[in-house]
Amino acid sequence: MKHTFNVNVKNVAVRGAILSFLITAALVAACTARSGSNTAASPGISLEACQLTGPNGTLGRRAQCGSLRVYEDRDAGSGRQIDLHLAVIPAVSRSPQPDPLFILVGGPGEAATSSYSLIRSAFERINQRRDIILVDQRGTGKSNSLTCPTSEEEDYSSESDPEELREYAQDCLAELEADPRFYTTSIAMDDLDEVRRGLGYEQINLYGISYGSRAALVYLRQYPQQVRSLILDGVAPPNWVLGPSAPADAQQAAEQILQRCTSDVDCGAAFPDVQASFDRVFARLREQPAQLSLQHPISGETIDFTLTADFLASTIHGMTYAPETAALLPLMVHIAHSQSDYSSLAAFGLSYIDTVGGAMSTGMRFSVICAEDVPMYEQQEMLEGYLGDSIVASFTEICKVWPQGQVPEAYHQAVSSAVPVLLLSGEADPVTPPTNAELAAQTLPNSLHIIAPGQGHGNIMRGCIPVLAADFIDAGSIQGLNTECVQNLRPPPFFISFAGPAP
Repeated sequence: MKHTFNVNVKNVAVRGAILSFLITAALVAACTARSGSNTAASPGISLEACQLTGPNGTLGRRAQCGSLRVYEDRDAGSGRQIDLHLAVIPAVSRSPQPDPLFILVGGPGEAATSSYSLIRSAFERINQRRDIILVDQRGTGKSNSLTCPTSEEEDYSSESDPEELREYAQDCLAELEADPRFYTTSIAMDDLDEVRRGLGYEQINLYGISYGSRAALVYLRQYPQQVRSLILDGVAPPNWVLGPSAPADAQQAAEQILQRCTSDVDCGAAFPDVQASFDRVFARLREQPAQLSLQHPISGETIDFTLTADFLASTIHGMTYAPETAALLPLMVHIAHSQSDYSSLAAFGLSYIDTVGGAMSTGMRFSVICAEDVPMYEQQEMLEGYLGDSIVASFTEICKVWPQGQVPEAYHQAVSSAVPVLLLSGEADPVTPPTNAELAAQTLPNSLHIIAPGQGHGNIMRGCIPVLAADFIDAGSIQGLNTECVQNLRPPPFFISFAGPAP
């Protein structure tokens, strides 16, 4: 699922390559949806039976779908109107609890109604007693998506040029039927509250993953009386800026993974000094990119490909989002270093581009980041790591062209609240590390921070965490929540060969 704060806007990511944690879930046909007591009494939004689809068009959950028309410029209350697409998954219980769970997803640029099918199993316990509400945030999915055009001839191996980035943004703007200034998080959370009212709910619970955690905190600040509890997974608070810390965060996660390999008997023996191999591969490609001929992992066609250090950085960053793909990292690095064979790394990167690139609204992502993050860059220290400065440099160029929306004066201040909050972090998260949750917790005194050992970005589906999440939502409290089971989580073993881990 593409629950990420996407941080790579080189040519690869400009096309929409979202490097994300890979979580799969069974797309099992659900029982026929019924209208719960809350949805049946909806005063402002009509709902009808629908079938949610996954990011790649796969059938997912049955639900009740509807739309809400709002002004693009909410303050003006006039001009262009857009339809917000939403779905309600009614509670299984015939006597559901009155406070539903709203799910806010990542990117920014991901659509909640299409993403849910990939993580639905994590919320089955909660859905027994509570409605699940999915709203495609304005600019995503079926809510006037700000979709940028893609090129049939995109050259992923070339280095991004500042002028090319600006031209890409200008081309995208020319295709949009929207004013991108009005697609920021604060405005979207006003939309969300209008949906809440339209569906007839008083208080709600929120689950936000990655960028969705930022959105959830912004909603909490704007509508504190309406929030009963929050779960924040891969925390990205509004007083944290996307970009400057990304190289160091990515570096730290990669080093943790490689050190875990070194400490493992089988992995350490198979790939001695893997950290040095990692560093040497990057040094080699920075000096001279590798010219490859390989079979494209999606089309099957043989292609000529130039692997640059920047493309490798994007690929490795994506691999470290999930422990399942991180388990391949030492093997691929070892092969690249010892045999000068980069084909597996290149194929992995190309696969990411083609399989997940179309699921994001690139224009909406630019609207959020250009308004909320880039203006803060001058106040932030640029940290170092294998990703280099490409994130800050690329967004800076794009945002020279992209219309910048306004954010509230106190937007970047920490969100303070006594509402119960469950914070989830992966120990080896390469984009929203545990320190982010600790930052948010400083002004959330009624919070509990759970760090999943050896895990990456987004952990709602890991081990016993779905049970803990359901217990937390049921109680509406962190008191008495037994989190010892989380310490039993273990990342999958490292691949010693492409046949798999050691026996």
